[in-house]
Amino acid sequence: MRLPPALTGYTEEVLREILRFTGPADVTLSRYFRDHPRIGARERGAIAEGVYGLLRNKSTYMNFSESGFGSPMRRLALLGLADAAGVDSLGGLSEEELGWLERVMQIDRTNLPLNLRANMPMWLIDRLVARFGEAEAVQLAEAMNCQAPLDLRVNAMKATREEVIAGLALAPIIAEPTPYSPLGLRIKKKPSIQNLPLFQDGSIEVQDEGSQLLAQVLGAKRGEMVVDFCAGAGGKTLALGAMMRNTGRLYAFDVSDKRLAKLKPRLARSGLSNVHPVLISHENDAKVKRLAGKIDRVLVDSPCSGLGTLRRNPDVKWRQSPEGLAELKVKQIAILNGAARLVKPGGRLVYATCSVLDEENDAIAEQFLAAHADFSLLPMRDILAEQKVDLEMSDYLKLLPHIHHTDGFFAAAFERKKVSDVTAE
Repeated sequence: MRLPPALTGYTEEVLREILRFTGPADVTLSRYFRDHPRIGARERGAIAEGVYGLLRNKSTYMNFSESGFGSPMRRLALLGLADAAGVDSLGGLSEEELGWLERVMQIDRTNLPLNLRANMPMWLIDRLVARFGEAEAVQLAEAMNCQAPLDLRVNAMKATREEVIAGLALAPIIAEPTPYSPLGLRIKKKPSIQNLPLFQDGSIEVQDEGSQLLAQVLGAKRGEMVVDFCAGAGGKTLALGAMMRNTGRLYAFDVSDKRLAKLKPRLARSGLSNVHPVLISHENDAKVKRLAGKIDRVLVDSPCSGLGTLRRNPDVKWRQSPEGLAELKVKQIAILNGAARLVKPGGRLVYATCSVLDEENDAIAEQFLAAHADFSLLPMRDILAEQKVDLEMSDYLKLLPHIHHTDGFFAAAFERKKVSDVTAE
């Protein structure tokens, strides 16, 4: 299907704004589409895919765009659209542009320098190479530069995985069980699911398999008091509420009213009544202090660089910086310290990020343990075995796109020692 010539102009225009990296690409795209209501749904999809194709391969395509015809921004727009839809689908190209595009898209990228193959800023490549070695760092980068499939979580309060697979097949949408999450489904293509009865009645939610596993790691049970400390729009909150079988009390804390507002319609669909959204001003809010020492399980899905989610948010690698990471580390340990106060003796605390960098992950967990003698590390291998999750891990949960086909996730689980144990020590 040939794309209309005007599409290149629209893509060029929105790219100019996105490449300033003043905010998330999806927010900029949404605003652009609101400001241009005449652009149809199919064209919007093509523009978005072209933008994301460019963001995934920015280093390579910036290099390629140094040759060619027309303005540099038009060349970048053409490369992004060709990446998403193929050269033959582009309309309105001159003969020179068509010839140039066909040549550059056939270049063997395996022979390019490391920074062009990885399509990441050098500071990030250096960190990944130091952590994984060059060969695996390139594998990881390539996996993160691929488009993620669509993962769903089945709401066990409303349906079984088998019932949802059968219901999706009527759409027709082919879904397969994910390998690790007992309630996960994976759809290779990305159909629109918002209008499906299964979505509207709360039987399914969009959630990456790695994120689903965090609920398994926390292991919330019926009748417990549980806190999702950085709830956001509530994907993990809903998973926890279903694990608790709509019993007990589940607090969804967040500092953003807008994020909590997004939880409300999802909560209404889910059928859960044990969830209590709470707006807090910071980790030391009086609403937090009132629950000190009373909570069975606390999940801290901490603010982080988001560098594990590049399959979905490729602009993050270009918007993040070493200076930003340093600021995040201060915030991460402060939030973890604040959340730890809630945990009662014998209770569980889980710290998680969607990052693949040790400085946001292992380093924070080790710093926390060094400062809190009343907490001990729960080896992840034991928790996963207890939850019957077939996944080999040691002390921490470390999910990587090139190995586990999820987003990059990290989790560390701690248990607050009972008073008698602390006294004995």
